[in-house]
Amino acid sequence: MLWLLAAVLSALFAGAMSILAKCGIKKTDSDVATALRTVVVLAFSWIMVFIVGSAPTISEIQPRSLLFLVLSGLATGASWICYFRALSLGDVNKVVPIDKSSTILTVLLAIIVFGETNHLAVKLIGTALLGIGVFLMIEKKNAEAKKTRALWLPYAIGSAVFAALTSILAKVGIEGVESNLGTAIRTGVVLLMAWVIVFMKGKQKELKALDKKELLFIALSGLATGASWLCYYYAIQHGPVSVVAPIDKMSIVVSVVFSFFVFKEKLSPKALIGLILMVCGTLAMAIWA
Repeated sequence: MLWLLAAVLSALFAGAMSILAKCGIKKTDSDVATALRTVVVLAFSWIMVFIVGSAPTISEIQPRSLLFLVLSGLATGASWICYFRALSLGDVNKVVPIDKSSTILTVLLAIIVFGETNHLAVKLIGTALLGIGVFLMIEKKNAEAKKTRALWLPYAIGSAVFAALTSILAKVGIEGVESNLGTAIRTGVVLLMAWVIVFMKGKQKELKALDKKELLFIALSGLATGASWLCYYYAIQHGPVSVVAPIDKMSIVVSVVFSFFVFKEKLSPKALIGLILMVCGTLAMAIWA
């Protein structure tokens, strides 16, 4: 059950990543921050590849696996761009729940694509609880809040959709591929995509005016992301996606707790109930995995 521990560690690192990333994009453009973070993730990923000694096996990767790893990387890049744009516009404890709703689509796709129907009733009930929980955590307040929400909400939804596709495509791509190597290849695709967007938008000029403190937080968020990815893709390689994905998305608990202490972002009673439902749904699927 090492995959279960890896899934839990993935959630912890992902939760820390959201907070560190938020600290790194107060002044820094979200696209530039994403590109810089990816450099750190790529370096971290390849260091792990050489540590475990899987680099020589890169020539043995089948074209089909390579294709799906590339597609997964493209989906990841799109998800990241949407996610960090949403974070730069909205509160962590509002953006993260919507991003984590990708779990619902991931579980349903895993059941359909991979036939993960063990304890199907539990998975469907858990998924329903996640959906209700996400709905409760999307708060509606005054007119000004609604105007702000209109800015970050589409990006948060886009992040969730692309994140779900990432998990499914990656599951196919890492069949027969060492998980660290698969992560490194995917990250290379994300890096290329992120920097292409930076240069297409002419934002490379902003690199000269980077705040050193924010750059540190961006680098730390990259390390947290790399650690989360390595754990996550090991988990989905050895365990069912329909269970790993919900556990990984419990990074929301870490994000909400830290957002309270770091950014003073408080949850309303309704949002707290939503968070509890999400945790209950995840625990149900993890226990009966």
